Amino acid sequence: MKMKFCSISKKSINTMLLTMLLLSLVLFGAGCSQPAPAEAPAETPAETPAETPAESTLPSLEGQTLILSTTTSTQDSGLLDFILPDFETKTGAEVKVVAVGSGAAIQMGVDGEADVLLVHAKADEEKFVADGHGLQRFSVMYNDFVVVGPSADPAALKGASFANAGEALKQIMDKGASFVSRGDDSGTHKKENSLWKLADMTPSGDQYVSAGKGMGDVLQMADELQAYTLTDRATYLSMKDNLELEIVTEGLDGLLNPYGVIAVNPDKNAQINAEAAQAFIDWIVSDEAQKLIGEYGVEKFGAPLFFPDAE
Repeated sequence: MKMKFCSISKKSINTMLLTMLLLSLVLFGAGCSQPAPAEAPAETPAETPAETPAESTLPSLEGQTLILSTTTSTQDSGLLDFILPDFETKTGAEVKVVAVGSGAAIQMGVDGEADVLLVHAKADEEKFVADGHGLQRFSVMYNDFVVVGPSADPAALKGASFANAGEALKQIMDKGASFVSRGDDSGTHKKENSLWKLADMTPSGDQYVSAGKGMGDVLQMADELQAYTLTDRATYLSMKDNLELEIVTEGLDGLLNPYGVIAVNPDKNAQINAEAAQAFIDWIVSDEAQKLIGEYGVEKFGAPLFFPDAE
């Protein structure tokens, strides 16, 4: 059997070879000129989330009222006006402040007429807790007491050397100068009484005026009478621009003035807001509130009027 071959012309062969050659060149060129893969973009660091303020751990007390029984010094010094808005903003509670002497403030707790106390009569505060009227005392802050008097200083206290502040008060009496007492069973009045006891004397006579008023009123009265008085430093400094009284005795033993906070025992009656009282304590001993306390007075007086002391 004879195989039959197709006849291919020379021209056709040449055309085929040329086509194959061109195709090879195209494929080879495409392989050589293939672009390198694009360089991977530099790794973009993950965005650092913006810091957000720590959420308050205080409970929401929206619509609730907290009755704060406190001493006049925290009110008259302006401290409460400075720090309480922070508590009210964070909790939504309204704080009703009753500013009286520490003795009267503590009595409000005994009578179940307050939710929390902020006072400065440590021995009485500890007794209040021991007698079951309060849950626990927490230290909050301190400042000190000073003796202020007229610039003429008729009792010659300025520059005098005393072993204790009781001796300074005794010299006022011995010199026949006038002294205005709080006379209201406040923490300041209790401190004054302890100093008379230290001096082993009981003041009396027309030169000794028992006002029965708060610290601000007593400072104004002493100013009008050109008399001496014992005051917490904070209230005096906050009012000094309107007074002609000067600090004549300071820095002596027995003049430290610590403040404590106590929740009233809720077993007294159903009206006591134990939740708000505990929230107030948690707030006032917190770093944020302690910072506020330490800042108060610095801008105006160059030093704080109270020193934070939470433990």
